[in-house]
Amino acid sequence: MADDILALTRAILPTTPPRWTSLAQQVPADLLTRAPAPGEWSALECLQHLVDTERLVFPVRIRALLAGQDFPAFDPDAQGDLQAAPSGPADLAASFAALRADNLALLATLTPADLDRQARHAELGIVSLGELLHEWVGHDLMHTIQAERALLQPFILGCGPWQSYFQDHLAQNPASGAA
Repeated sequence: MADDILALTRAILPTTPPRWTSLAQQVPADLLTRAPAPGEWSALECLQHLVDTERLVFPVRIRALLAGQDFPAFDPDAQGDLQAAPSGPADLAASFAALRADNLALLATLTPADLDRQARHAELGIVSLGELLHEWVGHDLMHTIQAERALLQPFILGCGPWQSYFQDHLAQNPASGAA
């Protein structure tokens, strides 16, 4: 799979912006902003985090790795805009799509020989560009799944006797241990 990471990254990353555009245009804002449980991100906060990482993390790290330069860790609570009030879900999705398009253009310049390039991550130590691409795709999918899980919660709670079918996806209230 390591040999295919460029092709896989180029296949998967373009699928995320259209998913978010569709959600942002069709799902009511109150559902997008609803936290699945106290202390967990809403779908819209997941999208804001993806915008932050498209702007502040992935292109910065790719350029650092290509140059063999060390780079800092990223703290979404301290460096991201999770508390920012976007002008609306559709605008945030459009920002994400534009940033992703720029980053896909950067991704298109990478070659298989670049995958072994290394630099030091402030917390993780020496990392390679190939490892970063794996992390980028995983990060993208993880936060999209996290957002969809947040959207899922009111439907699980309202489905009555079918709720047991969704136990693996039910958000838990960390304070009480119950949903």
